[in-house]
Amino acid sequence: MNNVDLKSWINLFSPKTNRNKSGNMEDNVAQDQLKEQASNVPDIEKIDQTEEQAATGLLEATIEKLEIENQELKDKYLRLVAEFDNFRKRNAKERIELIQTAGKDVIIPLLEVMDDCERAEKQLLIADADSLREGVQLVFTKLKNTLQAKGVRPMNTIGTDFNPDQHEAITELPAPQIEMAGKVIDELEKGYYLNDKIIRFAKVVVGK
Repeated sequence: MNNVDLKSWINLFSPKTNRNKSGNMEDNVAQDQLKEQASNVPDIEKIDQTEEQAATGLLEATIEKLEIENQELKDKYLRLVAEFDNFRKRNAKERIELIQTAGKDVIIPLLEVMDDCERAEKQLLIADADSLREGVQLVFTKLKNTLQAKGVRPMNTIGTDFNPDQHEAITELPAPQIEMAGKVIDELEKGYYLNDKIIRFAKVVVGK
């Protein structure tokens, strides 16, 4: 093979060789870029785990908040039920008391008549007018029976301990005996109950 043929062969293969090298280099650069881009892509599995953890945390916080609100509503409901029950009982008690003392306004003035009758009876026991005494006692007995039928009964106070819930102390006097100190030694006005409820306090003298 002469020199011309050798150069022709060299010229023929040289561009192809250069093109192969250039192509390989470009391929290598492209692969490196792809690797770099792949390394920059976030891990989808890790993202999914993070999002799942965040969603779980939010769900737990929501459940806890709802449980607190539910407990508050339950406590409020129980308080309302208790208040309504107390109101119902108080209202029923007041109704019963109202029924029991419905004639209070009528009976209280009659008690003044009772007082006068008791005073008259004491005076009549001294007098000799038997017929007059018997007539007054009949009226007095009838009045007492009428009031008793309506649920009125007198309060027994003489000799009992002074009780401010039942008695109205008018004055204090020396007790006739030591054991009567702090007790009722005299009664100026009787106290009365109407169906076991006090409608008038007894006016008493207390021993000291």
